Amino acid sequence: MINKRLLVKNLLAHNDENSFYDKKRFISIGEKEGKAKFLKHVCALANSNPKNNSFIVVGVEDEDNKIVGVDFFDDSKIQNLVNAYLDNPPLISYENIPFPHLSEGKVVGLVTIKSNGKVCALRKNIWKYYGGAVFFREGSISLPKAFDIELKDINSEKVTTIEHHARNNIELTLDGVIDFINNRHADLTSNYKVFKEQFVVCWAGNTKKVGQKTYYSRVDIELINEQVKLFYSTLDEVSIHHDDDTFSTLEYVQLGLGKEQKYFPLEEVTITFLENGNYLINSELVFEPPQYDRKTLHHILNVNNTLLNKLEKKITLKPAEKADLKHLPDTYLICYLNGFEEAKEQMERARPILKQTDRNIYQSLKLSQRILRKVRYN
Repeated sequence: MINKRLLVKNLLAHNDENSFYDKKRFISIGEKEGKAKFLKHVCALANSNPKNNSFIVVGVEDEDNKIVGVDFFDDSKIQNLVNAYLDNPPLISYENIPFPHLSEGKVVGLVTIKSNGKVCALRKNIWKYYGGAVFFREGSISLPKAFDIELKDINSEKVTTIEHHARNNIELTLDGVIDFINNRHADLTSNYKVFKEQFVVCWAGNTKKVGQKTYYSRVDIELINEQVKLFYSTLDEVSIHHDDDTFSTLEYVQLGLGKEQKYFPLEEVTITFLENGNYLINSELVFEPPQYDRKTLHHILNVNNTLLNKLEKKITLKPAEKADLKHLPDTYLICYLNGFEEAKEQMERARPILKQTDRNIYQSLKLSQRILRKVRYN
């Protein structure tokens, strides 16, 4: 079993960017250019490593390998994106790796890419890359190559050695459990469970009971053996269920217009632990977005756009406008879910404005964009 934090450290300590490893300060797959560059690197790494894993480490400064972290990213449908744009797509996973020195909510992203042994190519045009293009790694650069080039296995031994040095042990697991419960989440209700005598899942959060059900807010869930953060949110509510073989979460999001706020189930994730030392993660989007009168939503969309215009021009908002601003992320999301495509672009426009204006509303906007991304990828 590989400790992913050790794997990241080994990649950063012993390797410059090369044909099986790349590092990024951040990736941005929410807009066309960032999505295209990400797919290009995935394609190149898959073609350059037909027999072994390759990796992209996200949240690292390029010049000095300083680990600065990125926001927690829990998009379980990233494989859908790769399948949609690449022929012979590799298997791909994105995992959130906690590091002790990073601030709350920040992690290092680890993208693991496993080729299917065939030449991977862009399926269709995206940004400035044409459908049919094939990419390979030359050193630290992803370059287009002729389609009939032969796939060569040159990195298996190096990657095997790196992964071997990142294997977990009992001391690391125990230290991880103690640190999670006693240090990082001493102010929250914490718990743990061992599955199949191998896997340790820890979770923490504020709890509240509604009837016979327990709900968690400010939730953090980690698979300690692999140092992988499975779930993190400061805003949503989550219910947790487990038996001898599975650990599952059901995430709820709060949405509504004005004071009419309700909780809606968003996504159910189930981890099934197997006797052979492996586990499977299955996610199902169960979200049914609320529907509202289109005239009302058109008015709200115009109000939101006006608020952004005023903030851009540094015009002081009236008290009623400040109250509307708090609901702007949610109402933009509701508008998009009810067919107003413009709302997505406006949410992107709002990011830098709200980041400078109000950090709490900015965090709410990031949550709304996360929900939007999940719905779109499904």
